[in-house]
Amino acid sequence: MSAATTTAPQSSGTKPKKSKGLNAGQGRQGLLLVAPTIAFLTLIIIYPLVKAIQLSFGKDQGLDPATGLFVEGGNAGLSNYTHWLLQKCGEVDCPPGTLGAQFYDALWVTLFFTVVSVVIEVILGMWFAMIMNRDFKGRGLVRAAILVPWAIPTAVTAKLWFFIFAYDGIANRLLCFVGVNPQLWTSDPWAAKFAIIIADVWKTTPFMALLILAGLQLIPGDVYEAAQIDGATKWQTFVRITLPLVKVPLMVAVLFRTLDVLRIYDLPAILTQGAGGTTSLSMLVIKQKNEGFHSASALSTIVFLLIAFTAFLFIKFGGADVIQRPPSSKKAKAKDDTPTRKDKDAQTGNPVAANATSTGA
Repeated sequence: MSAATTTAPQSSGTKPKKSKGLNAGQGRQGLLLVAPTIAFLTLIIIYPLVKAIQLSFGKDQGLDPATGLFVEGGNAGLSNYTHWLLQKCGEVDCPPGTLGAQFYDALWVTLFFTVVSVVIEVILGMWFAMIMNRDFKGRGLVRAAILVPWAIPTAVTAKLWFFIFAYDGIANRLLCFVGVNPQLWTSDPWAAKFAIIIADVWKTTPFMALLILAGLQLIPGDVYEAAQIDGATKWQTFVRITLPLVKVPLMVAVLFRTLDVLRIYDLPAILTQGAGGTTSLSMLVIKQKNEGFHSASALSTIVFLLIAFTAFLFIKFGGADVIQRPPSSKKAKAKDDTPTRKDKDAQTGNPVAANATSTGA
């Protein structure tokens, strides 16, 4: 009985073509499915944004200084933007006290609120999230208690803290117990700023903790058990395990809160009414809207560009991009065309590697 020898088919060196994407039918079906969402977003986001930019290049109605007559306006060019960025009121600098002269003060106050609030919220949010992530009796009650401030509307929160920071309110009474003089929380320049920060941190820290908690629950417990076996301290475990693995949810939470504080309006508007130099950029937009709609559109466009630039920095360099994108076709092709170690040895005449390649080892 003769043994039949079979030879393995030799590859021709060409790889099967990969599908480049959806076919025509699937593409049309996908377009029909997302068309209502695109139309809805265009109606409520894209159109108002384009309209605001268009209005920012118009001139507000007012009196013509040359004739003393009321004019309808017209094309203003970039004068609305120079009014804010260069603080120009016509051909002269904006006098102190006018809205145009308050732009950079409002910008500094907004950035100050953003940096201080977000830093405090990250620290407290991480602490609260790690507490809620533990397994202990009454954990559900603790989670509900921590999330209560976030569920309260911002206007109600501002009014609540307005009574707390009143001159004869709870805050000053507590300060008197420790021998500190009462503070003018809603009018003093620094006290008013920290009053807004305290109220904002009290309300939005639970939101930060909730997003971080979602990231902590994705970390497997085996990782912490391995670190404990290796003798890692709690600080080493936190720095080398918890922080790297929770980085994406943490950066997304920081991004959301940063963008939220950059457009803060209702909390300072109700708590301090802008007293003590607490006027934010959004409050300045509303004040300008009552005096000139086109100039307010220019200021709102500047605020939008500031927020968009901040979001770009977070997504591009801060690690807040949660979308898993496939590698580009050029990189994938270069990786496929890169010869392996066995192929290099076979080409250079290595008999052992060539034999292993030919036999499929």
